[in-house]
Amino acid sequence: MTIHLLGNLGAGKTTLTRGILHGLGYSHIVKSPTYNLVEIYKISGLYLYHFDFYRFNDCSEWEEAGFRDYFNSNSICLVEWPEKAGNLLPSADLRCFLNILDSGRNIEIRSGTETGKQCLIHWTTEKNT
Repeated sequence: MTIHLLGNLGAGKTTLTRGILHGLGYSHIVKSPTYNLVEIYKISGLYLYHFDFYRFNDCSEWEEAGFRDYFNSNSICLVEWPEKAGNLLPSADLRCFLNILDSGRNIEIRSGTETGKQCLIHWTTEKNT
């Protein structure tokens, strides 16, 4: 699953990732991947990759770094600043738009694929029960 995290600096993209990881049972420190470009987490045999492409100057850097192999059916890839990778990234299953408000944050989640749509349906059903 590929999830694009969209929002200005300080909007809460890494904080959201931290919450997702903790929700999946990960209890260790969750760092921002700003300088490493990717942080890797293994949870019960599932790999979660947290990317931050903010520092990319050219979308070809994504390909040169060998990140294509990380995006597969056995992983969850959360991507901050996906636009910096141009059209080289796989389509987002989910797109999370984070906005800073005077009173906190707002998030809008949109599906981009059938997998993303099913995920949102499941999440909405679970949330309302």
